[in-house]
Amino acid sequence: MPRSIPRGAARGLPMPDRPTIDSTQRSTPPAGSFAEFWRVALPLILSSGSLSLMLFIDRMFLTWSDPSGAALAAATPAGLLHWTVISVFIGTALYVNTFVAQYEGAQRKDRAAAAVWQGLYLSFAAGAGFVFALPFAETLFGWIGHEPRVQQLEVSYFSILCLGAIPITMTAVLSSFYSGRGKTVTVMCVNMFVVLVNGILDYCLIFGTGPFPEMGIRGAGLATVIANVLSTVVFFALMTRRCERVEYRFWQRWQFDRELFGRLLRYGLPTGFQFFVDISSFSSFIFLVGRQGMHQLAATNLAFNVNTLAFIPMAGCGTAVMTLVAKRIGEGRPEIAVRTTWLAAGVAAAYMGTFALIYLFLPNVILYPFTWKMPPEEFAAVHTQAIVLLRFLAAFSVFDGMAIVFGMAVRGAGDTRFPLIFTLLTGWLLMVVPTWICWKWFDGNLLGSWTACTVYICVLGIGMMLRFRSGQWKTMRVIEFNSATQTEVIETNETHERSDLAIETV
Repeated sequence: MPRSIPRGAARGLPMPDRPTIDSTQRSTPPAGSFAEFWRVALPLILSSGSLSLMLFIDRMFLTWSDPSGAALAAATPAGLLHWTVISVFIGTALYVNTFVAQYEGAQRKDRAAAAVWQGLYLSFAAGAGFVFALPFAETLFGWIGHEPRVQQLEVSYFSILCLGAIPITMTAVLSSFYSGRGKTVTVMCVNMFVVLVNGILDYCLIFGTGPFPEMGIRGAGLATVIANVLSTVVFFALMTRRCERVEYRFWQRWQFDRELFGRLLRYGLPTGFQFFVDISSFSSFIFLVGRQGMHQLAATNLAFNVNTLAFIPMAGCGTAVMTLVAKRIGEGRPEIAVRTTWLAAGVAAAYMGTFALIYLFLPNVILYPFTWKMPPEEFAAVHTQAIVLLRFLAAFSVFDGMAIVFGMAVRGAGDTRFPLIFTLLTGWLLMVVPTWICWKWFDGNLLGSWTACTVYICVLGIGMMLRFRSGQWKTMRVIEFNSATQTEVIETNETHERSDLAIETV
């Protein structure tokens, strides 16, 4: 009997109708499945992991180039201040991802391209404004009050990073065009290429290899700017492909759309300000710790830099959650988004829990790349304090993952105000203010400061989970409603659900 003939049919028995499953449907994971989440998330996790590796290598090179720890002590505060200032625009630019994903779910491809152009216009305006921040850099870092040598390095690093404001915000928008459509492999490939180039430039410009001059921390900043410019160029080159030109009509949708731009600001700015509040609270925390002494500042920076290996890949996981939740909202299927979010929460807990065990039981292993070329007698105080701080990282790692996954899930639907308000209140009341009290009245107690930081992140993770479980986000959307298109989308989704069921049955 030929294998292609069902046994019941061969016996002359009536067969129930079954949906036709073509090869495309077989290759597409069912909506809400772990396979679907992993297909979108893995490239983003690897991409974010490559970025965390870039930061890790950058800080490691700076540690080698300056055994006193001054360059390391300056790099994180200056970098954080830069991110604090630019975070409003980066967060708003990244929210283009939600617009693209919801338009993709609603099968309105031309509007997805139009949303990207509105994000690009925002990038130009934001980047140009950074030129005006440069004259105030020296005054600002003088007010922060770190040691004179550290201040000088902070001003140099911050000023160079400000020159790359336009390409870094444009890259955030252009990458959202691909991540919002689930084309995360493209984002991964671009990021890994740029990370490779940045790593090579880092080594050459920091240490002065070959024809390059030895620039130290200024070389690290210049390498970052060049890498961001290259990333923008690569993404624009990808926009010339037929899919972007014809299917999405990207180059025909360049017109400024006042209504769409206003909606991007309405939903994206709260996310941008939430980024600002989150980063500014951590920046304030680090600056206050820096007033306790250079060794305390260097140990804190070292602990946070080590944690980038865990935290930044989770940002990729969060982007995947936001993308899939937004797509399901555009399709009118929020219940499937619930399933995806809980799957992501399990992945985050396992990943962050693994790093927590490493922090507790293998601290010297993860700190070894920083101490490899360091004279033991010069780095001993920083190393000892860093091991203690890794225990705090272990205590809040899983809650950090919860804050990312559940926070990004509600933002993917359009619930952007609650994360902003909750982060503002908890960040300043539970972390910054207690740290200031420790510095002001308790002689700068480092352990007290880090206890406040741990409490803040744990409360943030629990709060985001409770907001997600409330379900208010299920009725939200950021795109305009089109009844004719929505009816067609619902019918298409019903067909896809039957196909998904058939694939699982087969």
